[in-house]
Amino acid sequence: MTAHADRQEVLELYKLAVEMADRVSSRRGAANTYYLSLQTALVTLIGFGMPRLSESPWWVSLVVASGGVTLSLAWWTQLRSYRTLKAAKLKVISDLEQHLPVRIFTDEWDVLKNPPLPGRFRRYAELGTPERVVPWVFALAHLTLFAGTLSL
Repeated sequence: MTAHADRQEVLELYKLAVEMADRVSSRRGAANTYYLSLQTALVTLIGFGMPRLSESPWWVSLVVASGGVTLSLAWWTQLRSYRTLKAAKLKVISDLEQHLPVRIFTDEWDVLKNPPLPGRFRRYAELGTPERVVPWVFALAHLTLFAGTLSL
């Protein structure tokens, strides 16, 4: 096999790896939308139903709150899994770039991690950072709503 054929093969694998990494991002976005919708609906239902919920036995509120906290933990765990998968895919892409004339992803990451870029913050805040906080906010909301039903 010639050097040109080897480079073409690496390029095709590179294209496939980039496409797969993009799909992981799309799936993560869809999962976030799903969990956010579920959590918002659950918190809204609890909020509107709180007077009736507080009239129920304490364990009913505990079950509802446990369901919300469990949903939050599942969301956070899935986000962690997507983050790990995406990091692995980007590592493979970076390794493939060693065999190509340009290193688009690697260079872009270097620029983001080694600013300052004009008019930018000194440190790049990855989207995953605030994204991973949201499930914990909902878990806290469920626990707060549970405590509220006990105090009524």
